[in-house]
Amino acid sequence: MRRFASGGAKRVVGLLQKSLSSSSFLASSSSFSSSVMERTPITVDTINPKVIKCEYAVRGEIVTHAQRLQQELKTNPKSLPFDEILYCNIGNPQSLGQQPITFFREVLALCDHPCLLEKDETHGLFSSDAIARAWQILDQIPGRATGAYSHSQGIKGLRDAIAEGIAARDGFPCNSDDIFLTDGASPAVHMMMQLLIRSQKDGILCPIPQYPLYSASIALHGGTLVPYYLDEASGWGLEVSELKQQIENARSKGITVRALVVINPGNPTGQVLAEQNQREVVDFCKNEGLVLLADEVYQENIYVDDKKFNSFKKVSRSMGYGEEDIALVSFQSVSKGYYGECGKRGGYMEVTGFSASVREQIYKVASVNLCSNISGQILASLVMNPPKVGDESFDSYSAEKDGILSSLARRAKMLEDAFNCLEGVTCNKAEGAMYLFPRIRLPQKAMEAADAAKTAPDAFYARRLLEATGIVVVPGSGFGQVPGTWHFRCTILPQEDKIPTVVSKLTEFHKAFMAEFRD
Repeated sequence: MRRFASGGAKRVVGLLQKSLSSSSFLASSSSFSSSVMERTPITVDTINPKVIKCEYAVRGEIVTHAQRLQQELKTNPKSLPFDEILYCNIGNPQSLGQQPITFFREVLALCDHPCLLEKDETHGLFSSDAIARAWQILDQIPGRATGAYSHSQGIKGLRDAIAEGIAARDGFPCNSDDIFLTDGASPAVHMMMQLLIRSQKDGILCPIPQYPLYSASIALHGGTLVPYYLDEASGWGLEVSELKQQIENARSKGITVRALVVINPGNPTGQVLAEQNQREVVDFCKNEGLVLLADEVYQENIYVDDKKFNSFKKVSRSMGYGEEDIALVSFQSVSKGYYGECGKRGGYMEVTGFSASVREQIYKVASVNLCSNISGQILASLVMNPPKVGDESFDSYSAEKDGILSSLARRAKMLEDAFNCLEGVTCNKAEGAMYLFPRIRLPQKAMEAADAAKTAPDAFYARRLLEATGIVVVPGSGFGQVPGTWHFRCTILPQEDKIPTVVSKLTEFHKAFMAEFRD
């Protein structure tokens, strides 16, 4: 055996020596080197290009810079011309001091720690209806455990509660089997983009300005954003003539438009659609064979007396359209409204007008994610089915809700008035949602300075605002805008007693900025 092994080894060595001098080895060596090169660590050039194309300005470059400045303030509090960062870039109410609704948190606490329900002292600490609701919810959860997986669409009893709330809101029936509970509205939007987009030839009609979740998700899933421009001069109006023009333009380029996104109340624009306008949109989708994707996460945030929220489902049913007539997906979230429970990641989509076979595919996609988090599911059911007249918590709940919404309305008006007092700035009324989207007309010298800094003029303004005042806003270019116009989005969420400080800082900065760059 040893002689055989030794002889075999000699033959292998001989073959290798022969190969070293052959062109075939050089070729194989080159191939080996190439394969080694291909296995080098991943770079930006080798990742999915759809990720590169995806942008999300709400947490983009300006916010990253703000976070660096915040860290600098912690290290050296006197190093900057301000003592705090005011994040007006994102609808994140509790991060700016808004308190959670007591009833919601009582129910969550009892569900997460059910042994409290067995203690006598609990009845002195928690309201009786919160205790009753917690028992009701726990009885619907397998094992009475909020740490367990649920059905992929969400816990059936919670979907029943949401369906009841939708029916009460709209005056039309709602089937709980149409409800898919999700970790906020964003995953629901991604699910629908996965379903609708097959290639870059598939387009989604989106408002401009738009919430960048839509442009980002369309890019990630490989589709094409088909823009339709809201009319700033008419209070960010949605014109069906614009929809028709844009869908024709897209089709002329070989793009198949699959769906229309409508954000109502608007983000970042804050308008509330009139019911007649909604009817026109429903007819448009029906006639063009489009799925209507209705972002309705700000349905509680209405600040004007002459407007009210109407869901697109309510409008379409009141027009006589049944489920088989129009494909409609409505998105709701616990992150917005008066509740502002962003970190709990709760929400749902109501899916109607899809065939059973398509619904099976939506359920399959939901199943890949197993289920949404249980705390978010519970909150979604509470938001759509809050305390009622006669419940112990009703008065305190109503006071908290009304206090938050009335304060938001006052804040919106104060900021709107302040923006309209600034030189070169105009701002439409915030009828709803949580944002203002003022237009700013910058001096030519500021435009040239932005060009020299290799940045968009509104981003240049936003960065200078941040570095001078600590106020974080998002450049309008992150949302889309009519070419040649410049805006920024500012939330109305700083606590009411801080709004005067925001206004004074912003006013002082703007005056100095305009003086520095005056033509």
